[in-house]
Amino acid sequence: MTKPIKTTAVDQARMDGLLGQVTRDAAGAVTLPLALVGDRLGLFSALASGEPVTAGELAERTGMVERYLREWLLAMAAAGYVTYTDGGSGPEAKRTARYRLSPEQADAFTNPDSPGYVAGMFQSMTAGARVVDRLTEVFRTGEGISWHQQHDDMFEGTERFFRPGYVANLASLWIPSLSGVEERLVRGARVADVGCGFGASTIIMAEAYPNSTFVGVDFHAPSIAKAGERAAAAGVADRITFRNVGSADLEGSYDFIAFFDCLHDMPDPVSALRAALAALAPEGRVMLVEPMSWDTVEETISSPTGRVMAGASLLVCLPSGLAGSPAYGLGNQAGPTRILRLAKEAGFSDARIAASNEHNAVYELTP
Repeated sequence: MTKPIKTTAVDQARMDGLLGQVTRDAAGAVTLPLALVGDRLGLFSALASGEPVTAGELAERTGMVERYLREWLLAMAAAGYVTYTDGGSGPEAKRTARYRLSPEQADAFTNPDSPGYVAGMFQSMTAGARVVDRLTEVFRTGEGISWHQQHDDMFEGTERFFRPGYVANLASLWIPSLSGVEERLVRGARVADVGCGFGASTIIMAEAYPNSTFVGVDFHAPSIAKAGERAAAAGVADRITFRNVGSADLEGSYDFIAFFDCLHDMPDPVSALRAALAALAPEGRVMLVEPMSWDTVEETISSPTGRVMAGASLLVCLPSGLAGSPAYGLGNQAGPTRILRLAKEAGFSDARIAASNEHNAVYELTP
């Protein structure tokens, strides 16, 4: 048995505050996987398409079991993810309660083209938590957990999580913030998307710049296969080629090379950057889109985004960055100073933050 640890006198007010925070964290921890169930079963979409319904009416609409739906609706209403409208009182109140989605809830949970779409977070964060047993072991061994060893939900969930930000910012803000890149893409340029995953970023660029051609590369074969399917469905397969290779295996010359939310996951990010530098055409540029990070602990823990990112880094990003040799182990909170230093180490003459928002920093690297 573990012996109790002797502590100094406890401030009860502070203890109450701590326990309240743990309760709020526990509420969030149970909410996300239950929201994922609703996403998978189309429950949010069913609620968004009509008037307030009871669990029984939602069961008729979806073919699901009423008793489970009653509990799910209660949990989602308690979390603020579903809006409770009315239900009366007495012993049958929960059975007769009615629920709907507000316009904001419907947009966030059912509209994949909305900047506020968060269903991908349900999927990716729940997938990340599935690695806890393996993560406990690598704390002892120092080994990594490669990207391909994550749960299958991680791959699709990551694409769904990041795509809304790319739709909102990529062609309208991020690329225009770079020196001369947008003009070249409009005229027609050769572009590489390193670590492209399911190809969301590649497809968005191909749609925005039809005179350019694109190569998406990723070492995860199932993701590359899915990217090809997505490009064909979007009608841009004629100007995109997807290759199942590593980040350091670029072939040919490119006017523009992009890394979207992936450099920090790579065990050897410097080799990937050196390969990009070697593959750049004259006057070419490299863009790094990275999760927002800070150089100090104080800055990180003062931001809600920092809290989410630091936890996600430990579940996914850091283990991936330690799953090879050399193992830089950046994690998603490497901080801008270290990212800029890595660019110089790789041989770029200049590196700067070209744009940023609450969730991302966009770096421009110049040969």
